Amino acid sequence: MSRITRDTIRRLPKVLLHDHLDGGLRPSTLLELAAETPGAELPAADPERLAAWFAGPLRSGGGAPTTHETLLARFAPVLALLQTAPALTRAAVECAQDLAADGVVYAEVKFAPEQHTGGGLTRAQAVDAVLEGLRVGAARARQMGRTIDVRLLLTAMRQAADSMEIADLAVRNRGRGVVGFDIAGPEAGYPPTRHISACEYIKRENFNLTLHAGEGFGLSSIWEAIQWCGADRLGNGVRIVDDIVPGSAADGSDTKLGTLASYVRDRRVPLELCPTANVSIGAVPSLADHPVDLLRRLRFRVTVNTDNRLIGGTTLTEEFEALSQMFGYTLADLRWFTVNAMKSAFIGHDERLALINRVIKPAYATEHAASVGASFFRKEDSW
Repeated sequence: MSRITRDTIRRLPKVLLHDHLDGGLRPSTLLELAAETPGAELPAADPERLAAWFAGPLRSGGGAPTTHETLLARFAPVLALLQTAPALTRAAVECAQDLAADGVVYAEVKFAPEQHTGGGLTRAQAVDAVLEGLRVGAARARQMGRTIDVRLLLTAMRQAADSMEIADLAVRNRGRGVVGFDIAGPEAGYPPTRHISACEYIKRENFNLTLHAGEGFGLSSIWEAIQWCGADRLGNGVRIVDDIVPGSAADGSDTKLGTLASYVRDRRVPLELCPTANVSIGAVPSLADHPVDLLRRLRFRVTVNTDNRLIGGTTLTEEFEALSQMFGYTLADLRWFTVNAMKSAFIGHDERLALINRVIKPAYATEHAASVGASFFRKEDSW
């Protein structure tokens, strides 16, 4: 079968579960915000060079992985410009528009309110500004013929002590566009159990929980996130491969799974894999070595995500294109990833099912029929 083109992938409906608001701004917007902010400095004065600085090489000099601290440092000039309600609203408007233009029909965007109070905003005001921006951005996308549903995940930082406040803010804003609670930040030295009270509160409130785990640290981080904190999804979770011993059979039939990997697969815990980011942080050596294909063949609940579109210099279309080129994925494979993501979304069952059956499957079937003209649906893809 011929290679799937970027235009084809962009046309297809896609679902994004792991994308950070502050990691996806347009370079031109940052330059305009900097011009409006006294004393603001950016590392470049034109959009192209600024984009190149933020994305940077996937590997630093000498072949050493980019450290988590180095990667987080690239957020500093962005966060400095996102300390007012108008700036946050604009970022959210453009986020919704850019995702829609990339063919994303459903997205959950991560946002840490505690990082946006330096200009006098309260956490609640910061959330209000972002929710308004997502609403306006989705409306503008519809006017341009693109339909997208964008929800918000409120993130607490591992290295801070505000997780209970953020968890409470998430619960208070359910029904307004916030669909869950998240914990992010450096994993090493900051285990998720430091925030177990916030996680338990979220579960008591019958709300949704996703934790960054299993990228910057290994299996213990994943185990704590699931078994102690009760995570519904794993943000990244790529290091689950450390509990898997691959066999030689092409179908993976002789692969051995440890007890944690078996639990994650058998309980259908979704993995929010971010291939470009996983490589850039050194969680895997290269895209060719990424376990996404092994996990797909073993039928884990794998989803594909962008993490930070500006910082990683990527889009969901480009993530899918790179995986298709590397592993020879077909339309059926891309649909499988997409349906997995939609099944794993933090919205109601009926809403998820409607998007799968009325938007995602018909679009992929139409694209397949146009290119191949054969039966497309497979038993293992059924809801």
